[in-house]
Amino acid sequence: MQPHRSSATLLFGLYVLVVVYASLYPFSDWRDQGLSALGYLWAPWPRYWNQFDTFANFLGYAPLGFLGCLALLRTTVLPQPVLLTAAFASTLSMTLEASQTYLPTRVPAVSDWLLNSAGALTGAALASALERWGVINHWSRFRARWFEADARAPLVLLVTWPIALLFPAPVALGLGQVFERLETALTQALVDTPFLQWLPVREIELQPLVPLGEVICVALGLLAPCLLGMAVVRNWSRRAMLLIAVCALSVMATALSSALSYGPEHAWAWWSSAVATGWLLGLCAAVLCSGLARRACLTMLLVALVWQLSLINSVPSTPYFAQTLQSWEQGRFIRFHGLAQWLGWLWPYATVLLAALRLSQRETLRL
Repeated sequence: MQPHRSSATLLFGLYVLVVVYASLYPFSDWRDQGLSALGYLWAPWPRYWNQFDTFANFLGYAPLGFLGCLALLRTTVLPQPVLLTAAFASTLSMTLEASQTYLPTRVPAVSDWLLNSAGALTGAALASALERWGVINHWSRFRARWFEADARAPLVLLVTWPIALLFPAPVALGLGQVFERLETALTQALVDTPFLQWLPVREIELQPLVPLGEVICVALGLLAPCLLGMAVVRNWSRRAMLLIAVCALSVMATALSSALSYGPEHAWAWWSSAVATGWLLGLCAAVLCSGLARRACLTMLLVALVWQLSLINSVPSTPYFAQTLQSWEQGRFIRFHGLAQWLGWLWPYATVLLAALRLSQRETLRL
C-alpha cells in the first residue's frame, strides 16, 4: 500500500500521552525508596489478583497497539509492523512501571507489564488482520465519499468529543471550565514570591448561571460538534445523518457520565427542563446551519465556542460538583480520569485553535 497521511498517527500520539498520564498520576511526592527501578520484574507475583485491574491493564494497551500498528501500516513501509508496535508498547510499559517505583502512591508489578504487552500485541494483531481483510480500505473509501480530503484533525476531535463528555461538567455539554482551576493553581505556585502581587484580582466573584445562561450553554455545547462535523462533511444529506449521530452521542455520553458519577439510578438526573430546552435549541440551530458553506461553518463554530467558554468560565465550582470531581480523581476512576479530564478541559480550546487556523488559510485551500 502506498504510504499516506492517516488520522491513526495523531490518535496514536494522543493515546501515548494518555497512557503516560494514567500511569504516573498524580505526578507528586516523587522519592527514592531505595528500590531498584526494575526490581518489580523479578519480584514475587502479586498476592492479590484484582479482576478490574486485569481487564484495565489489558484493554488499556489494546488501543495503543491497534493505533500504532495502523499508523505504521498506513504511513510507512516498515517490515513487521505488529512486532514493532508491540515492542514499543512493551518498552513504554516497562519504563512507566519502573517510574512508578519512585511514586509512593503507585505499585509497579510484572503482571501489569505482561498484561499491557499482551493487550498491545492483541491490538496490533487485530489492526494487521483488519488491514489484510480489506476492512481498513472500506473505511478509507467511506471517508473519501463522506469527508473532505484533509479532515484528519476534525475527525479526531469528533471521535474524542463523546469521551470528553464523560468527565463531569458543571453544565450539561459544558466543556472547558478551566479558569478557576488555573487561577487557584497559579496563586499557589506564586505564594511567597514577589510575583503574586502581579496577579489580577477579580472585583466580582464568579456567579452561578441563570436559567437562560444554562439554556444557551447547553445549546452551544451541542451546536459546536455539529458545526465541526459539517465543516468537513460533503453534502446536506450526510450532514443530516451527522447531526443525528451527534445528538444521540451527546445524550448517551452525558447519561453514562451521570451513571458513573452518581450511580446507574441517577443516569438521567441531569436532564432538566433547562437542559431539554437548550438541547432542542442547539439542534434547531444546527439544522439551520446545515446549508452553510464550510468556511461559514467554521466561523459559526468559532463564535459558538468563544461564547460558550466565556459563559462556562464565569461559573464557580459548587461544593457538590467539587465532591464529584474528587471521586473521579481519587476514586475508582483514577486511570480513566486522565483521558476524560484532559479532553473535557482542552477539547473546546483545541477546536477553537483548529477553526482559527483553517479560517486563516486562503479560501482556495481545501479543509
